[in-house]
Amino acid sequence: MRNFIAKNVEDMEWSGIRKFADIAAQVPDALSLCVGEPDFKTPERVRRAAMKSLEEGKTRYSMNMGLPELRAAIAHYMERRFGLKYDPAQEVLCTIGASEAIDVALRTIIEPWDEILVVEPSYVAYKPAITLEHGVPVVVETKAENDFKLQPEELEAAITSKTKALILPYPNNPTGAIMEKADLEKLVPVILKHDLLVISDEIYAELTYGGKNHFSIAALEGMWERTIVLNGFAKSFSMTGWRLGFACGPTNLIQAMRKVHAYVIMCAPSASQYGAIEALRDDELCDADIAHMRNAYDERRKYLLGEFNRLGMTCFEPRGAFYVFPSIKLTGLTSQEFCERLLFEGGVAVVPGDAFGESGEGFVRISYAYSMEQLQVCIAKIEEFLKNRGCI
Repeated sequence: MRNFIAKNVEDMEWSGIRKFADIAAQVPDALSLCVGEPDFKTPERVRRAAMKSLEEGKTRYSMNMGLPELRAAIAHYMERRFGLKYDPAQEVLCTIGASEAIDVALRTIIEPWDEILVVEPSYVAYKPAITLEHGVPVVVETKAENDFKLQPEELEAAITSKTKALILPYPNNPTGAIMEKADLEKLVPVILKHDLLVISDEIYAELTYGGKNHFSIAALEGMWERTIVLNGFAKSFSMTGWRLGFACGPTNLIQAMRKVHAYVIMCAPSASQYGAIEALRDDELCDADIAHMRNAYDERRKYLLGEFNRLGMTCFEPRGAFYVFPSIKLTGLTSQEFCERLLFEGGVAVVPGDAFGESGEGFVRISYAYSMEQLQVCIAKIEEFLKNRGCI
């Protein structure tokens, strides 16, 4: 019988994140720190707004680009929080999570054999999405000694005549790294020199710490017209299951993305959109909802950072997202070996760093989107595991 599966799908590997989370679910009494999903409930006012829309029978398709009221709210939010101005009628597209926004952006711009630069370590879906569109992912490795920030010389070295775009994933999953304004300014001359498009994945934009507010590369001179900014409601408002994201950018790019989105999705869920309108409706409530979660994450971040450095699992200070990326080199194990042994011998599931690219080898990703109580129990288990191996 003919093999009906396309080679670029057959060659894809299953995400290491899900692998260890799935195994952990089968290990008695194991605790997982694998999944990057907020442990908070969606704000009550948002849930009530969505329920009200259902009770009122607002269950029909919306416009392909999203409800006009929501797009207006997103445009207001982007200008208020990040200084970015977009026309809600033409330059804001509502998607099925930021994940669909990534996919649609890549489908829109890639022609066969176009090279797309992928900064690593980073989110696991970028390279498969590029490959599925018959593009070529080109990895740009970042380094721990640079706090995993992309350096202009690293960017320059990766560019060829076939390079079309750069995916800029900051604040970063898995490292928690951020790029500040001064860091981004160093990249702009390289981007302009080679006439690159930038897909800026800013899903963690609201989760930055230590007084380091997020700055978007689209706000720099010469970058707005060549940048697609991706964001959503999953991380900032604890709305992961609502599957609602958005893309903002120049009219020509967003309108092209709209065509792809309309054919493959039609529109984002109506109830989710009505909930999101409420999330953004009141500036003070919006900021308060975000601050409530951010402050809790910051407390957990500081706790884990101190504990891992105490245990010898050295960790640079992450200033974004909700992950720490400690080194496991003191154990002499690979990232995969460490995670397997910690799970079966220590009862804690974490994600191997190499799941996010080869440059993640020697590290593990640990999510602090879990309660402080669970984090404390896991640290005790990890300390015991290290002691049993003679590492401390």
